[in-house]
Amino acid sequence: MAGQAGASNRELRRVVGASVIGATIEWYDFFLYGIVAGIVFNKLYFPADDPVISILLAYTTFAIGFVARPVGGLIFGHFGDKLGRKSMLIITLMIMGVATVAIGLLPTYAQIGIAAPILLLILRIAQGIGIGGEWGGAVLMAYEYAPEGKRGFFASIPQIGLALGLCLASGVTAIVSMLPEEQFMSWGWRVGFVGSIVLVFVGMYIRLKVHETPEFEQVKAANKAQAIPFVTMIKEYPRNILLGMGVRYIDGVFFNVFAVFSIVYLANYVKVPRTTALWLVTLAAFVMVFTIPMFGKLSDKWGRPRTYAIGSLLLALVAFPAFWLFSTGSLPLIALGIVVPFGVLYAMCYGPEAALFSDLFDARVRYTGISFVYQFSGIFASGITPIIATYLLARGDGQPWQVAGYVVFAALVSMLSAMAIKAPAPRLSDVAQSSSAEAVRQPAR
Repeated sequence: MAGQAGASNRELRRVVGASVIGATIEWYDFFLYGIVAGIVFNKLYFPADDPVISILLAYTTFAIGFVARPVGGLIFGHFGDKLGRKSMLIITLMIMGVATVAIGLLPTYAQIGIAAPILLLILRIAQGIGIGGEWGGAVLMAYEYAPEGKRGFFASIPQIGLALGLCLASGVTAIVSMLPEEQFMSWGWRVGFVGSIVLVFVGMYIRLKVHETPEFEQVKAANKAQAIPFVTMIKEYPRNILLGMGVRYIDGVFFNVFAVFSIVYLANYVKVPRTTALWLVTLAAFVMVFTIPMFGKLSDKWGRPRTYAIGSLLLALVAFPAFWLFSTGSLPLIALGIVVPFGVLYAMCYGPEAALFSDLFDARVRYTGISFVYQFSGIFASGITPIIATYLLARGDGQPWQVAGYVVFAALVSMLSAMAIKAPAPRLSDVAQSSSAEAVRQPAR
């Protein structure tokens, strides 16, 4: 390239490859927990007389992972903005891998009593901390290496890791779900967790070969690294932080309704076989592998806020029709209600999202900024969504229309937030060329 600071095409490919493979591993680990929570953990770790209570308790530990993610985002964002992006990605991958394998080896409530759910909670927190630092670093490696005018496309490629990770997680769970129920509940569900150790070693090997991003090297060369990046971020970008969190709302809500909650809804209320529901989510995730970069590239032409706003509006329009298709009980219509909204339309938001958030902050605080926006908003946008959806479904006597209404509300909030975003933050390369400290500190308008 053609790219940042004279980076070669080969180096760019290596960086992007390392980002997407690492992100795939991290998301696989994280989503495997979410998929299994409502079908295994509620029975083995949170037994209760009322099955709704069991599911809610299992989803509470799912939500705790999202509460832990801002902690990981702040910790690794802080050191990522001070010490560099690459080293943080190595650490987060190790944390995530160890926690996931440990979950696969954890004894059940029947075996060790109350210690089982407590240890599960601790490991889920560790997962949250790991992914909290991982996402920001992975997308920044691609974003900060990307050529000018193509940042939306290149930053969307690590986002494919979400689709691939979900594909693997739901696919592996679907395969082991084909076992007899007794075998699945005793050891089958553990295979996906323990097997992730292989992916961790592969990801570690690849990530050790990449170099630090050119933009962070410019920060160090200009001696612009901040003592406390979080404080600088809060002082200079309060508006961008709030708008970014608003934008994130539909991403978290829509994903968790269609990738996590829908499996339980289809299995328990529509009586679709669990394996079938998992395969449908897997199919939608596979479609996203292609639609995410497509919309990332489109955002380089249309502008990221506009692309995201249109995507949010489409998700609002499709919520009620999708649940109507679910309620028909017809497998082809259910497939249509998952694959089109989730596999295609959702990608119109998720594809441009990484570059959209990265545009909000300059390189001095970008790791901290995008991690905070993405992870903190994830508490209410993602973490509690399965709990809210379960409550609304019970309140509606098994009818999903209140859940669909919640999706519409989140989509409209995100659409308005995206429309309010204006110019991106100044690039440090421009600042360095002008040698203006004042320009470096100028917030986006």
